[in-house]
Amino acid sequence: MRRPWLPLAVATATALLGGQLAFAGSATAGSDPVAAKPSPAPAYPADSLRALAARVGLRIGTAVNADELGSNEKYTQITAEQFSSVTAENAMKWAEVEAVRGTYTWEKADQLVAFAEKNRQLVRGHTLLWHNQLPAWLSTDGYTTTLSNEEVKAVLKEHIFAQVRHFKGDIWQWDVVNEAFDDNGQPRQTIWYKAWGGTGYIADAFRWAHQADPKALLFYNDYNLEFTGPKSNAVYELVKSLKAQRVPIHGVGFQGHLSTQYGYPDLLSNLERFAALGQKVALTEVDVRTLTKPDAVNVPVDALAPYAQESYWSRSLKACLAVRACISFTPWGFGDSYSWVPGWFDDPQAGAALIYDEQLNPKGQYHVLQQDLALAAGAPHRG
Repeated sequence: MRRPWLPLAVATATALLGGQLAFAGSATAGSDPVAAKPSPAPAYPADSLRALAARVGLRIGTAVNADELGSNEKYTQITAEQFSSVTAENAMKWAEVEAVRGTYTWEKADQLVAFAEKNRQLVRGHTLLWHNQLPAWLSTDGYTTTLSNEEVKAVLKEHIFAQVRHFKGDIWQWDVVNEAFDDNGQPRQTIWYKAWGGTGYIADAFRWAHQADPKALLFYNDYNLEFTGPKSNAVYELVKSLKAQRVPIHGVGFQGHLSTQYGYPDLLSNLERFAALGQKVALTEVDVRTLTKPDAVNVPVDALAPYAQESYWSRSLKACLAVRACISFTPWGFGDSYSWVPGWFDDPQAGAALIYDEQLNPKGQYHVLQQDLALAAGAPHRG
């Protein structure tokens, strides 16, 4: 059964009381709310990230590996206890839901939504339009396709309506368009750009998503927006243009894939300037890379490296906490053994990027987030 989102005040009260409150079911017209039998709320540790974040009005989330959820007991428990929102790591990407044209497979994504409902979590839908992880029948590289321009337009519209309608009422934030710009600030020359002859596809995608679910928050999502420069500036101008066209865009997602090698970005000022456009903002895919030993996965070369990582995690969370429009903070997964980082980066500037180690034990990065949230709420820190 699909339910409306829990009011923040209720979620906060639950966290404060250690999950001991019971939530009454939604009353229907003509029903007696007093007579309605409450269902017990799950209990979460009072010092969990989700409980502490609730006290300051923030949703803290994680990207979820669908293969581990439910099959790995420790992974599943941490996902439920520590996070108040979840993002489909891969289960909602186009290649997963429509590998065969016209045949939709929602099973893994539906399981995540059901898990979130059971555990009083909100869901970030990721992602409707991207140039990667497309089904082979559409494109093998995101830049070429055997379909005509008109066919590309038609299948994108069909896909957005099919997916958003399937999850209507279940998704809090949709990443509608993902990574539409190169680092030089120029639009990517993807199949979408080519079919529309420009960036007009972005406005259409947002309009279609809004038509399919008027209550979902619709986000543009990208990496390196944390640094002021050509890309961040281009996306800023995009958002201004979409707003001027009355396109229903509600937020901008800062992925937050950081590395201690490149210096800390001017994240706060960028969050603030996008918020000043009337946008909600969110940290959507946070991880912090550092130099690792070439012969040992996820082992930093420098004993001080974890402290640099802790600083980057702390500063990123504090930047979000400092901006009222920042509504969620989401690490891209939580355990190092499930991180995309070691398998993606060929150079040694990678690894040990998350807040739990390979055995799913909390690291220093976890504890600094816990402490920052506790301090922000004026609560004593335990641990």
